[in-house]
Amino acid sequence: MAAAVVGAVALPASADGHHHGRQYRPVVYISDVQYNSPGRDDRSNRSLNAEWVELTNDSRRAVNLDGWTLADEDGHTYTFDHYRLNGRATVRVHTGIGRDSRTDLYQDRRAYVWDNHSDTATLRNHRDRFVDEVSWGHHRDHRGDDRHRGGDRREGHRH
Repeated sequence: MAAAVVGAVALPASADGHHHGRQYRPVVYISDVQYNSPGRDDRSNRSLNAEWVELTNDSRRAVNLDGWTLADEDGHTYTFDHYRLNGRATVRVHTGIGRDSRTDLYQDRRAYVWDNHSDTATLRNHRDRFVDEVSWGHHRDHRGDDRHRGGDRREGHRH
């Protein structure tokens, strides 16, 4: 599946596309993932909320994320509801339960979403069009294209 969407990354090209080793970067992109909560995976809400995905808006103007989705390989999907990501801002989407704010959103789950060993976080817009994805830990063939998989953003994350 991943190979089919590689070309889609080039669609929302930004003028400044040399960061993170990507040729092009969408305006809103997955900027970081902490898929393995520090400490024991005890399914406490604190541990669940230490598992998160960050999205960054690289443009100067706010982007309405209403109806956008963030999903894992197993189809667990979080849908953004009436949320606007300000220009040059980052939002952290936590797995556990919490009170949504401008900088932190919560999936309100009682179980982990992101697999510690290998998974893919996929961001789609309100029209279900592919925006960005980050994969980690995969041993499958990537068709030689690792550009948009965020490999340089893994520092400090344990497997």
